[in-house]
Amino acid sequence: MRTVGPGLLAALVIAAIGFLTVPMLILSAPQEPVMGLVQKIFYFHVPCSIMMFASTFTAAGGSIAFLFKGSERGDRLAHAAGELGVVFGACSLVTGPLWGRKAWGVWWQWDARLTSALLLFLILNGYLLARRYGGPGGRKLAAALALFAAVDVPLVYKSVDIWRTVHPQTTVVPSLDPRMRPAFWASFALISLVWGILLAVRVRLETARATLADLELLVEDQMEMRT
Repeated sequence: MRTVGPGLLAALVIAAIGFLTVPMLILSAPQEPVMGLVQKIFYFHVPCSIMMFASTFTAAGGSIAFLFKGSERGDRLAHAAGELGVVFGACSLVTGPLWGRKAWGVWWQWDARLTSALLLFLILNGYLLARRYGGPGGRKLAAALALFAAVDVPLVYKSVDIWRTVHPQTTVVPSLDPRMRPAFWASFALISLVWGILLAVRVRLETARATLADLELLVEDQMEMRT
């Protein structure tokens, strides 16, 4: 049985330290004068949205390797990343309305950014459903959906610059108050690290499942030969 490697162990230790220190940085960061305490959701919402994008691109990259090279490793990477895209997408879509309720007075607006982000989340869910219920061709169908999801990512990101929306534009992070930047970048680094840990663990799990399936087939073949 494979044990936790030193790299993964070090990442877990750093993440544990981050969970103790990053909330303190967020609490000590100055409050936004209009939204007050609710604005601090920003430190969680934006990194989760970025991790949804990263998951989508990773799933698309693995799917390309699977579709054009038959790479099982790429397919396992795509599967793990697709699941994380749904997880971090859900975090983004939950924290966004909590923040928007204070900023806009409503929980949801059907503007370009929110609608395209919801579409991306639904495509990622479709990816997982296709893998599970798509039959013999389910993995290839899912891979095509991963590529379609990757095309939607630039639309989600640039939608606030192309169309008039209530969502803040992409200049929010570059123009962030310097006193808020340490908290934001620390939060971003921590969530990115957690994403990387989860991805590595899920890929290892998928690899172990594939190895187990191969061993079961080998045992079945040997039993048939003996009979």
